[in-house]
Amino acid sequence: MNKKKVFELAKGFRGRAKNCIRIARERVEKALQYSYRDRRNKKRDMRSLWIMRINAGTRQYGVNYGNFIHGLTKENIQLNRKVLSEISMHEPYSFKALVDVSRTAFPGNKAAVPPKKEGLAMLV
Repeated sequence: MNKKKVFELAKGFRGRAKNCIRIARERVEKALQYSYRDRRNKKRDMRSLWIMRINAGTRQYGVNYGNFIHGLTKENIQLNRKVLSEISMHEPYSFKALVDVSRTAFPGNKAAVPPKKEGLAMLV
């Protein structure tokens, strides 16, 4: 990389990392390594976020995530996790229909159990 390109990429860095070529080159190289790594990590993080949202949505109806996905695959419903996550957040009735379809397809999905009352709520 030439000097001009390095300083262009180092714009906004702190201290001598923005105006001393040797330090700027090292910092820019490291920054490019981080950006390469984190572009892949971003995909991983988003997938785990979608799974958490789906799991939270399915547990409201007494089904866990793994059994829900297994039931959908047995019924050949091919919605990806991103779409399922959006449905669980913004369209609860549609999501409940998907949970019901999954529940009938896989017997491991039990009927919904109402949450137990705890503490003072139990006395009332």
